[in-house]
Amino acid sequence: MGRFSITFARCLMLAPLLAGSAWAATPAREDTAPILRLWPATSQVAPRITERSDDPAMPDRIIEDVRDPYLVVYRPALPNGIALLVTPGGGYARIVLDKEGTALVPQFVDAAGFTLFVLRYRLPDAVHREGADAPLVDAQRAMRLIRAQAADYGIDPQRVGVMGFSAGGHVAARLATTPETLYRVTDGADAQSARPDFALLVYPVSSMHAPLAHAGSRDRLLAARGGSADQAVLDRLSPELQLGPGTPPLFLLHAQDDDVVPVGNALALHAAALRAGVPAALHVFPRGGHGFGTRGATGALARWPQLAIDWIHEQTAGP
Repeated sequence: MGRFSITFARCLMLAPLLAGSAWAATPAREDTAPILRLWPATSQVAPRITERSDDPAMPDRIIEDVRDPYLVVYRPALPNGIALLVTPGGGYARIVLDKEGTALVPQFVDAAGFTLFVLRYRLPDAVHREGADAPLVDAQRAMRLIRAQAADYGIDPQRVGVMGFSAGGHVAARLATTPETLYRVTDGADAQSARPDFALLVYPVSSMHAPLAHAGSRDRLLAARGGSADQAVLDRLSPELQLGPGTPPLFLLHAQDDDVVPVGNALALHAAALRAGVPAALHVFPRGGHGFGTRGATGALARWPQLAIDWIHEQTAGP
């Protein structure tokens, strides 16, 4: 198969428009999963999807230059009412589609019965009106759309969480710690809450301060703000400094030997949760490196999806 790029324009040509901002399509290599557009179309620029794997059984696609963000929806045969907004990583330079997206389906969708909404968000870039906040704005809008259309997907709007990986963990952490809406109201869906009911942060980027900061993510965020790196900006972009009473319960997962995003990011989030009185489960494994997702986790670490699923059930069990 080798490396190749897929333009998104052909997919859009096949997509029948539905009511509001929703539409369904069969994008290339998306396993026929429906997609849900976040905003009325404003860009004719097609993103690039590139396959990096030579093994058809182990796809490893990335998407770049998203201008028209959307959700890919993976539905179980028997929905249990729980939904997850998934924000994959990629260092804010790209978004991985399989390692932290489609690879989740067997355990979280088929086995656990969760409905997954995997977000193709805009990356931090001055080309977007929201600049560094574009990924967060897309996540806020996505959470509201999921709740607004909950009945259509057989989910409970009060049992919707977020799960983010690496830089996508930064998106998820900001979503969980940012109470204010950072965009103008678009339609009736924006009457819904953007606060997730729970948040799972997997080897998350959090701190923008040395020595914990992931340099690539921080540099791209700051570049989207015009390069400003003063204390107030760095603090605002550091979710562990933004936890408060409204922060939902957290599930934190990291490997101690992560040499890309230091484990101190998860530890800082957990310490902040303790200070703020936010319920938080912390799982640190001695080995695993970075970007293990589900298919790269071995040994004891391979059990993390079940730990996460059990924790989610605890959060959504009701009084």
